[in-house]
Amino acid sequence: MTGLEGPVFFSPPGNTVIMPLVEHLNLPTFSRLREQGHEVLPLDRAIHQDIRELHIGFLNMMPDAALEATERQFIRLVGNCNRIAQFYVYPFSLPGLPRSAQTLDYIDHYYCDFQNLKKQGLDALIITGANVANPNLEQEPFWEPLMEVVRWADDNVASTLCSCLATHALLKYLYGIERQALPAKRWGVYDHRISEPGHPLLRDINTRFDVPHSRYNEISRQHLEAAGLTILVESRLGGVHMAVSPDQFRTIYFQGHPEYDRSSLLKEYKRELLRYLADDLNSPPAYPENYLSAEAVTLVEQYIKQAEVARADGQPVPALPEETLEHMLDNTWGDTAKAMVNNWLGLVYKVTNLDRNKQFMDDVDPSDPLGIK
Repeated sequence: MTGLEGPVFFSPPGNTVIMPLVEHLNLPTFSRLREQGHEVLPLDRAIHQDIRELHIGFLNMMPDAALEATERQFIRLVGNCNRIAQFYVYPFSLPGLPRSAQTLDYIDHYYCDFQNLKKQGLDALIITGANVANPNLEQEPFWEPLMEVVRWADDNVASTLCSCLATHALLKYLYGIERQALPAKRWGVYDHRISEPGHPLLRDINTRFDVPHSRYNEISRQHLEAAGLTILVESRLGGVHMAVSPDQFRTIYFQGHPEYDRSSLLKEYKRELLRYLADDLNSPPAYPENYLSAEAVTLVEQYIKQAEVARADGQPVPALPEETLEHMLDNTWGDTAKAMVNNWLGLVYKVTNLDRNKQFMDDVDPSDPLGIK
């Protein structure tokens, strides 16, 4: 599959690359991204620019504690694309997910309604992971609402990008592939290599790079290939990260978390460590692999000793020195994540119709949208 050509785009005069997210919703994430230096275009200014729009649905199934962080991470990835387009991102969620009253109010206030999005049309869709309580995904209360979205997207959206649990759910629904439990939680930062360097989704991406993982289950290369999927990115220790549907574009599957912030795994570790200090765990959690430096490990070990002494003496447990630890961490995956999403949305731009209610341009074959099968 080498030598495949991806889409070609041209920069506007003066080599100024326009890559705006459009603040079309009163969503706090837009203000936070602007404060962090990202370009976010006010709606009144966007409607006076003669630039192609892309409309992207964002199905956020993450638990309450991670809902807004995941929202920012994925919307930031979209906004970092250097394509000449305005990106309209529409967050929505599903019934059946356990939510606090506060989070339900947030979703009701800021998120979109899926039934309305179906009428308006979308060019692309992102589906996040979720926490589950049942060994069989079909027993989850969100299963049928999720599959309603999947069935609609199959006939209406040019391409869907799935993350983590969403990947496992769609592979179960579409191919009957059962995820397999791992002996222990796989979490950390793992070295990956590209398996299909000529694929348009991987154009101009480093052949070797890191990806964070955090999961208890996996789907193996053997199961994916048996179903006719193409493996695009894999790790010797982390397993398959990225695969694509047999048509090479319409569904993209991530098992890892390229959207993670530098501190995302640290926050996960902190939650587990606090469980130990609250006597919910018998021993301190293992460190995320290939993530904490030797200096950071030393600091954490010192903290655990202090916290254990405080707990034994009936004193309040001191706070983890999270800010100090964060400065000891490196992000070794962010640039590649941006490049992947950049390629994905560039290809969406190439094949999707200007009419949001049409899935593809008239000359695109839905069974081979990139013309490379």
